[in-house]
This record gives sequence, structure tokens and C-alpha cells, in this order.
Amino acid sequence: MNIVLLDAITFGDSSLECFSKLGSVEIFQTTSSEQTQEHIINAEVIVTNKVVITKEHMQNAKALKLICVAATGTNNVDLNAAKELGIEVKNVAGYSTDSVIQHTFSMLFYLIGHSHYYDEIVKSGTYSKSGVFTDVSKPFFEVKGKKWGIIGLGAIGRGVANLAKAFGAEVFYYSTSGVNRTEDFSRTTLEKLLSECDIITIHAPLNEKTTNLLDYKRLCTCKDGAVVLNLGRGGIINEKAVAKLIDEKNIYFGLDVFEKEPLPLESPLLSVKNSERLYMTPHIAWTSVEAREKLIASVCENIRTTL
Repeated sequence: MNIVLLDAITFGDSSLECFSKLGSVEIFQTTSSEQTQEHIINAEVIVTNKVVITKEHMQNAKALKLICVAATGTNNVDLNAAKELGIEVKNVAGYSTDSVIQHTFSMLFYLIGHSHYYDEIVKSGTYSKSGVFTDVSKPFFEVKGKKWGIIGLGAIGRGVANLAKAFGAEVFYYSTSGVNRTEDFSRTTLEKLLSECDIITIHAPLNEKTTNLLDYKRLCTCKDGAVVLNLGRGGIINEKAVAKLIDEKNIYFGLDVFEKEPLPLESPLLSVKNSERLYMTPHIAWTSVEAREKLIASVCENIRTTL
């Protein structure tokens, strides 16, 4: 069996040994759109995270039997064409739930605790020269007693909700699909969630209901001092609106996902004046060591059980 890994760089330094046990393996750290056809021409199985696979690619890869998406979303594969051509497409779900939940709280505490500021005043010697044993110039609040709003109460959203509740927050949620039902947490409208919650976290997929869900008008309704975190998908929050609001209003934003990745150098997010209100990470919430190991194991299992 010929197995081709198209963007192995996303696996980091995790072991890829399980693939070798299934057949001959060709590993490409990255694959550009111009290289895709060449890289998969003799493959029976291809493994892709973000590399796009089109109908033309599949038609020209005569031996292709299985496309494994090393992620939950399958929007980078032409599913209709795969079905038409009799090519199986397998994805992986649930591997990064705990990792994303953890990163949600990491982003929150970084922002509300003013971690960058306090770390720098100690390292720069400012604290040493101050003559005062503490510094309370950047007040922070406790999660306990605050209202926490969750947009998208799937597995990740529910995990965040449970931990938020353990910290003493009052948890509310808005269902982007309209089908979520739970007695554990209070369901509310998007308008009330935005205007009343101190902490707002997004854990929803990107679709026709969530694209540009939080635009400038809606974000303006957030409370003074609110923290808004997007760990769902880029495009749910309007990035131009975020860049504008950070310099207009006392709102804090944490973004791990972006409309275009990697983030373009011309993005307005890279030129905000009040940068201390913005914390950005390069789509890493899913990438804990454990999550990557689960992902690789699941992809290998998809290959083993399909062919």
C-alpha cells in the first residue's frame, strides 16, 4: 500500500511509525497547490490536513482509494467528486477536545491577568527599582461570579462550560445550530449573551449561520472590559471589526484562528494601537502533544480499517 503524507509538518515531532506498519510511506513536510498532483500521482492513500484535493487530482491519481483528512473538517476535499469516483474520505473527530479546552483558559488568564505586562516589568528591572513589594497598576478580576457566555455548545463548548462552572462562573450558551438542548446551562439569545456576559468564548464551526456572526455592530454591544475568545474558526469574528474596536473600546480579544492562515502581514490585527488588549496564537489550540498523538493514531486506524 502506497501512503503519502502531504503536510507532515503539522504533526510536529510526533512519531509517524504507525504509517510504516501499514505500507510504504512517502512523507512531504509541505505540499503546495502546484505540487499536489505530482505528490499523489501513485498514491493509494493520501493523508492531508490543509492541502486541498480537487476532482482533477483524484481523477489523475488512478490508484487512489482513500483520502484521510488529519482533522475534523473535510472542506479541503471535494466530497462529491470522491463519492462519484468511489474514493473513501475519512476524517478524525474528538482528538483535540481537551487541548482546545485547555488553551481557552490559557488565553483567558493571559489576558485578564495582564501576564505580558507583569512579566516584563519584573524582567526589565522596573519592579526591582520600584521600592514597592507589589504592583496593582493593572487590575484583574476573578472568574468566580462572572457571567460566561459560550457560542457553540458542542464537545469543546461543553467542556469549557463545565470548567467555567467549576471556577464559579455563571454559564450561558447560544446554540448556532438551534438544536442544542441542555438543562445543565442556561440557553440565551446571541444579543443577551453579548451584552451581558463578562467572558465570551466561541467554539462553533464555520458555516452559513456563523460566518461573520460577530460583526462590528454586534461586538459594539459587548460590556466594557469584556473578554472575547475565538477558538472556533476564523471568519466567525470579523477581524476588521476586532482591530477597530480594540482601539475604540475597552474590550479584550483572544484569537487562535483567522480568516486566512497564516495571518497576512497586511492584516489590520497587526497594527492595532492597544495591542495589550489583543492576544493571538497561530492556530495552536489543537496541537498538544497528546492531541497530535491521538490524531496520528486515529488516521492510522482509519487506514487499517478501511483498506
